[in-house]
Amino acid sequence: MPEITNKARNYVSSRLRTSQTTGPILLAATIGMASGFIAIGLRLAIDWMQLLFQGYLGGWLSGALGYAWTIPVVALGGLLVGLISHYLAPETKGHGIPEVMLAVARHGGRIRARVAVVKFIAVAITLGAGGSAGRKGPIVYIGSALGSTIAQWLRLSDRMVILAVACGAAGGIAATFNAPMAGVIFALEVIVRRFTVHYFGLVVISSASATMVMRWLADVGDYMKAPLLQDYSLAGPWDLFFFVLLGALAALAAHAFIRSLHLVEYASNKARLPEAIKPAIGGALVGLIAIWTPEIMGSGYETIEAALNDNLLGVTLVLLCLAKMVGTALTVGSGGSGGVFVPSLFIGAMLGGAYGATLNNWWPGAVSSPIAYSMVGMSVLFAAAAHAPITGILVLIEMTDNYFIIVPLMSATVMGTFISQRISKDSMYTIKLTQRGIRIADAPEVNLMDAVTVEEAMAPVDGVPIDMPVSALIEKMAATHENGFPVVDAEQRLLGIVTARDVEDALLTRSLEDLTVRDVYTRPVAVCRPEQSLSAALSQFGAYAYGRIPVIDPHQPGKVIGVLNRHNIIAACVDAQQRSDEMLARAEHYQDMSRKSAMVIESGVIDAGALLANIYVRDAQIPQECVLGVIRRGSDTIVPRGSTLMQPGDEIIMLTTQDNQQFVIQWLREHT
Repeated sequence: MPEITNKARNYVSSRLRTSQTTGPILLAATIGMASGFIAIGLRLAIDWMQLLFQGYLGGWLSGALGYAWTIPVVALGGLLVGLISHYLAPETKGHGIPEVMLAVARHGGRIRARVAVVKFIAVAITLGAGGSAGRKGPIVYIGSALGSTIAQWLRLSDRMVILAVACGAAGGIAATFNAPMAGVIFALEVIVRRFTVHYFGLVVISSASATMVMRWLADVGDYMKAPLLQDYSLAGPWDLFFFVLLGALAALAAHAFIRSLHLVEYASNKARLPEAIKPAIGGALVGLIAIWTPEIMGSGYETIEAALNDNLLGVTLVLLCLAKMVGTALTVGSGGSGGVFVPSLFIGAMLGGAYGATLNNWWPGAVSSPIAYSMVGMSVLFAAAAHAPITGILVLIEMTDNYFIIVPLMSATVMGTFISQRISKDSMYTIKLTQRGIRIADAPEVNLMDAVTVEEAMAPVDGVPIDMPVSALIEKMAATHENGFPVVDAEQRLLGIVTARDVEDALLTRSLEDLTVRDVYTRPVAVCRPEQSLSAALSQFGAYAYGRIPVIDPHQPGKVIGVLNRHNIIAACVDAQQRSDEMLARAEHYQDMSRKSAMVIESGVIDAGALLANIYVRDAQIPQECVLGVIRRGSDTIVPRGSTLMQPGDEIIMLTTQDNQQFVIQWLREHT
């Protein structure tokens, strides 16, 4: 049986590697449908947990505790999630999207399948018990892990694994919110951070497949229902100005939301408490807040719907806005498992509704209804917090079917995102990574020049001896139409380089008959190696303003074996473009090798009683896969020696390669 399975896997894998249409389309559709089923399963699991925790347990405790039943119930959910995370998969803490972004940017899209299973359970418990969070982040993580697992099992390239991750993320969002286009744009704008026709087409197929499954099994889902603003138009010339002002206000609120998430997570990491207890404490505090504002428990779809239908008072909207912001920070930051997408919509809807109600009290009839401001507030706050304006605009239109509000929606969303990016470079999805010293930049396109080596592009060496008269050199330049040559000895060892510019400069002060190459050549000179990529070699051209660079023998560094000039590079790029499919695969391979060898930093704080506590560095048995860089002790930074004693509370900073990163992380967990 295993042999049959391997043969089937190898067959499917080979077809996917060679197929440009049918194979990838079938893969995307499969991942999308599976993501749809998982999204529906997660919703049912949350409903069942809600009945268990809030229905049965909460109903029983309410007889003795009254409204305070929320405190032990939410705390119990946090405790269970803390135990699950601590003993089964620490990655389940938080909302999961930063981990997916990191996997795409640094690990070729590879995500552990086990974490997805544990996260499914943890999210169901967190939201079912009343934790203040959403399920979008978790479903993105679970869908991405599903796509990654399938692609890894089929032994596909990093590019295909990342594509499978994007398909899983888009499918999860589409099935959760009945928003197929928003799922596509979120996957490309936030997760992959790349827009290409190839990615877009396959992610669309996955998103559509997931939406089809959701509508087949669950009609239109359980997202909030908003009123239709038929034939909406701005109420007056000042109305658009007030919408733009809402964008600025939402940007400030988004920044406060991001900072609250960061501060609670930072405090939780610094707290000297058992990891399993931290989510329980966060849950207890959420339960305490929920005594007065029970609407913040769970995702809060019903409350968002009430705000969109103008069924809440302005003071209530402000109170719920603040309570949800604090409650979500406590739930997610303390180690609970849940998303921040729906909470950002919740906060935005409350903020926009309160803002719109205030404007209507001051200038009735001169501005749009609070409903319109509430809708726009949802989009603006998410876009500002996530730095994802396109997703913010599309998700509101798809979820509410209100296209007529597009003008104020776009204006406010773009303004809010712009101001938020000026306030901070980090979004609510990247701040966690930045805290760990990881910066996620926009993903560059695969460069075909990474697939061509210097050896493939270089021309044969045509050197000149050092004693050649300059007059003969000029004749050689005229005959070959070359402006420069490497200067070599009898054994082809590189001595320097001589160019037409060198000759011109020398002739300004000396006569032609007296000059030899020895008098005019340039040394030292930049060189490249045959195994380098053209991208690496091209950077040397720019750095030194050279027109040609000698290529040296890697086994005999003094010997020149070829010359690389700009004409060679252009010709090689044209050839690579004509063979784009083959060269793209090679480029991905070289990028993968470069990624695995890139240096990364990991750290750990030594606990009292840990294996490294009160141990000398020379006795620590640090793995060969990493290097101990520095030790931080309070405000001091210590350069470690063999005689340095590592103490409880010390933070040890390790340097390793990305290929060995997970091993080093595991070693730090076991020893600190």
